[in-house]
Amino acid sequence: MTDNRYPDFGVLLVDDEPSYLRSLSIALERAGITHLQRCEDPRRVMEILAREPIGLVTLDLTMPHLSGEALLARIVEEHPDVGVIVISSMNQVETAVDCIKNGAFDYFVKTDEQRRLIEGIKRAIRLQELKLENQALRQRFLDDTLEHPEAFAPIITADKGMRAVFQYLESVAPSRQPLLICGESGVGKELVARAVHRLSGRPGPLVSVNVAGLDDNVFADTLFGHQRGAFTGADQARAGMIEQAAEGTLFLDEIGDLSLASQVKLLRLLQEGEYYPLGSDRPKRLNARIVVATHRDLHAKQQAGDFRKDLYYRLRTHQVLIPPLRRRKPDLPLLLDHFLAEAAEELGKAVPSYPPELPVLLANYDFPGNIRELRAMAFDAMSLHRSRMLSMEAFKRAIEQGGGQAPAAEARERPVFAPDAPLPTLHEVADLLVGEAMRRAEGNQSLAARLLGISQPALSKRLKRRRQGDGDPL
Repeated sequence: MTDNRYPDFGVLLVDDEPSYLRSLSIALERAGITHLQRCEDPRRVMEILAREPIGLVTLDLTMPHLSGEALLARIVEEHPDVGVIVISSMNQVETAVDCIKNGAFDYFVKTDEQRRLIEGIKRAIRLQELKLENQALRQRFLDDTLEHPEAFAPIITADKGMRAVFQYLESVAPSRQPLLICGESGVGKELVARAVHRLSGRPGPLVSVNVAGLDDNVFADTLFGHQRGAFTGADQARAGMIEQAAEGTLFLDEIGDLSLASQVKLLRLLQEGEYYPLGSDRPKRLNARIVVATHRDLHAKQQAGDFRKDLYYRLRTHQVLIPPLRRRKPDLPLLLDHFLAEAAEELGKAVPSYPPELPVLLANYDFPGNIRELRAMAFDAMSLHRSRMLSMEAFKRAIEQGGGQAPAAEARERPVFAPDAPLPTLHEVADLLVGEAMRRAEGNQSLAARLLGISQPALSKRLKRRRQGDGDPL
């Protein structure tokens, strides 16, 4: 079984030795990298790059007709968005340094352990994917557009912050990397996961699992499935949720409540891309996109030792925060009308009018239960409704029971931009992009520069000016 976890752009393998191309292709396909093209004649490479959607080239240095170094220079000049990994039979430090200086992403020797080479290619693919997503995200913010607004139709909002979230999700939805959805209980994280699945275009289903409260054995059986006779009562084999989500999306809700033992199993699944059903000694490949959600502060949990740091960084490759309802007060009338209409249809009643004081009452409440709480209020009020005008009593009673207090998380949250604040300057936007790139690269300036699509000296200069409170836009 092949694993299509890697991007749809192709990987072009260039080498004049057919046997090496064959063995490398087989190894990459076993690792789940299937969009491969092979080329034995370096003179055809530029023609292929002009015609095909190639994102990464592996390049032999010593070839007839055209050397790898000359080909590297042409690729960097004419196709700067294409990554290049040099694979050479020569173990020469000076040659390797020259290749990196001239634009190669990495340099490997053919005699190196093949697993190390495969990991290097995977790393380069992930970098290319992030680079493409950043470019798409930057363009969407500049254009202020949504390419597929229909995917977000079930999410009732007119909030600018939510629109920015949608633009980000459109950029990362095609990715094979995990997506972490954060937000308080009741903000609609599963609706967001459904939107991401629709946007991904993956042909398989969305399979949702709430992992809160699952002990280690139940978690493993739920995700991985089991063979007949794997344990007492296992009278027949059962496919796990990973297999059921094949070619689709596996959504793990409440990931912050996962036990440490289960966290190890999830980390291994993400790292290796394969798993063992209980009672089986034959691995199966992960062929689903992993999306997780939590209302917990995973950063605080990993600092406290309750959540693995390596798993946390794996999961937050792509991360989105859904704002609470108290940050989206203009959405209240839209949501109220929607839930009242939904409740009226379910209860077989006419949609009522409501007092003009009702939106004012709701706007002064913090909604600790967020959208789920507002929906419950609307359904409760509709179930008691008897006259033409909707009574406010059910809403007042719910607000009194809720206490009208914002949850403690409010003290930690800060909006990126206040709704009525002036737009940020280009300097401020550039600083935000630089900060995000450095965060994703974990402080590695070379990697951050590649994510931003600029040179490392340009980034160093920008960081220096940023520290001095000055700078030009990227």
